[in-house]
Amino acid sequence: MNTALTIAGSDSSGGAGIQADIKTMTANGVYAMSAITALTAQNTTGVADIMEVTPEFLAKQIDCIFTDIFPDAVKTGMVSSAALIEVLAEKLKSYGANNIVVDPVMVATSGARLISEDAVATLKKELLPIATLITPNIPEAEVLAEMEIRSKEDMEQAAKHICEAYGCSVLLKGGHQLNDANDLLYEKDGRATWFEGRRIDNPNTHGTGCTLSSAIASNLAKGRDLKNSVHYAKDYISGALSAMLDLGKGSGPMNHAFCIPEFRIGQDV
Repeated sequence: MNTALTIAGSDSSGGAGIQADIKTMTANGVYAMSAITALTAQNTTGVADIMEVTPEFLAKQIDCIFTDIFPDAVKTGMVSSAALIEVLAEKLKSYGANNIVVDPVMVATSGARLISEDAVATLKKELLPIATLITPNIPEAEVLAEMEIRSKEDMEQAAKHICEAYGCSVLLKGGHQLNDANDLLYEKDGRATWFEGRRIDNPNTHGTGCTLSSAIASNLAKGRDLKNSVHYAKDYISGALSAMLDLGKGSGPMNHAFCIPEFRIGQDV
């Protein structure tokens, strides 16, 4: 069985973070492992508190994984401090990790910064250059490209700039909610591919970014190329949204297990 590792924060409500990553990887047919960067107390209405792990403990988690079950792909999510990013990048480089998908969790949909300026600088210097693919949303891409993005042409320019600046392929997500988005894949060889988003009238989109990046990593772990991995991941997330799961009082989670007959909520089996 192919294997994938997620390095991210825990979501106690199960819709995003480590929990969404593990569900996604399992549904996409790979064995999921995890290294936790932070515990969060949260639900569908918001985050109540965050407790980071120490850099030493993150390093030990990664050591235990790579020295026993070497992952075929790695996905990184919320890593909010420079010290954690430094440890993470150093470990991935020292072990020669493959198929690294970085979800650069920096900016909330509201535009609020989620990590410090020094953490952003460390992310740019240490982690992005070793990534196979990064998956920024529009606000995050604006930070990385240092430009405003207001059009399709702006997306193309920003993706090209980010790719050339950091040496990694870029999947620039065209909206803050995947069901409204057309996404642009800009690869290191200069090829650009647009993926048209399928409009799905579902307000419950908690964890879409985590899920998409984990699905891409899962498909890379199975040996698919980057373009096909994005294609399969987009199909998966459309299915998870189409299942129309409705839990919680806020923006709820998707049904990551929609492809399992017993969990096809809202679908004909």
